[in-house]
Amino acid sequence: MFTLDYRSGGPIYEQVRDKLREYIVSGYLKEDDRMPSVRSLASQLAVNPNTIQRAYRELEQEGYLYSVVGKGNFVCRTLDADKARIEKLKGEIKVLLKELHALGVTEKEISELIREDLKDD
Repeated sequence: MFTLDYRSGGPIYEQVRDKLREYIVSGYLKEDDRMPSVRSLASQLAVNPNTIQRAYRELEQEGYLYSVVGKGNFVCRTLDADKARIEKLKGEIKVLLKELHALGVTEKEISELIREDLKDD
């Protein structure tokens, strides 16, 4: 499915959560798609099942997954989840922009960075 960067220093469950969220938002995983079982994905990624369970739980709290007892976890992409994620990301961008400005990066340099990054997509 995907690979993890064990040297990144960040928690593994965050990498799993973020990658699965990216797959859902991009449409790679569609609404009502069944997610791999916790044990199956843990085995594929060679991580503890608790790591996958935590990632799934957070995605469920964010509104990207829902669980059915005895059936598993399924994709549940909602507009509310997207809106909440957008607002969270906007807040994170504001913090980063303030930090860049405090470090002496000009508005023009920041604008150019944004333009270049959006052009790459």
